[in-house]
Amino acid sequence: MSLKNPVMMPHAGNWHVLSDRVLKGGHVSRDDALAMLESSNDGILSLLDAAFVLRRHYFGYGVRLHVIQNARRGACPEDCAFCGQSRATANAAGNHPLLSADAILEGARAAYRKKAVRFCIVTSGRQPSPHDIEIICEAACKIKAELPIALCVSLGFLTPEHADRLKEAGIDRYNHNLETSENYFPKICTTHSYADRIATAQTAKKAGLELCSGGLIGLGETPSDRVDLAFALRELKPDSIPLNFFDPRPDTRLEHNLKPSAIDCLKTLAMFRFVNPDTEIRAAGGREACLGNLQALALFAANSIFTNGYLTTSGQGYDADIAMIKSAGFHVAEIDYS
Repeated sequence: MSLKNPVMMPHAGNWHVLSDRVLKGGHVSRDDALAMLESSNDGILSLLDAAFVLRRHYFGYGVRLHVIQNARRGACPEDCAFCGQSRATANAAGNHPLLSADAILEGARAAYRKKAVRFCIVTSGRQPSPHDIEIICEAACKIKAELPIALCVSLGFLTPEHADRLKEAGIDRYNHNLETSENYFPKICTTHSYADRIATAQTAKKAGLELCSGGLIGLGETPSDRVDLAFALRELKPDSIPLNFFDPRPDTRLEHNLKPSAIDCLKTLAMFRFVNPDTEIRAAGGREACLGNLQALALFAANSIFTNGYLTTSGQGYDADIAMIKSAGFHVAEIDYS
């Protein structure tokens, strides 16, 4: 059965043919993945239902909660067109230097009280300085001595020496997103390359750190670019794929671009689930802004969310997230620190 032409896919069973294939050890092709993105909006529930077959098989009904802390905000020298933390943005309100180890520890305590499976420490900037590494490692040691919570850090480009130091301090996972396809990347950033991002992801893995790597949907990329990103991540084999949805930030180069539609975001989540069926997929930044009243449907493809806000936006709040999870028939995943 060919799925190259979305016009030829009027029946829900076609997507289930694909999910059955994947469950038997097969893979979807690039043409299959592109067909999902270009399919009729009328079939979104059928596509999500087939994606849910995979999500349920590998992750059940649990939703993993992640809490993120912006440990240093703003004044980044990179020129990523979408980012409100770049030095190029005019509004520096809310920017702050690196938090102390004790302040980061307090953030971890708050995350643990919310039953987060992972606490994510993020700093703006091209790469961490030796001083940054010392503060982050001090914080990690304090957190691990007190709390049974997994730790992820996102600090920019990574040297092998810094990666080893983070691993020794108890950091479990490193985040470094690819953001978009290799072909489209030069249109959103000129101060570093796609290859630089791949190199840091590989450096983290070589040090024995788990890898969190995903992208940002809605930057003006084509459906083919999204498929390329999904397959690049399948080759990279991250432990977690966060999918952010573009919510324009003031004073950035893309501030006047439109947000992706809710249906567009849901199709993309489903496609990523098919391409990376057994990988944690997170409905991340921009979830509320782009999915709106349909955001609970994201849980039928994604098995993870950020709660309690993002780097520069507040989100809908922890209580609303918990209510959404329960009302959709899911539950907060049990904490597993093994």
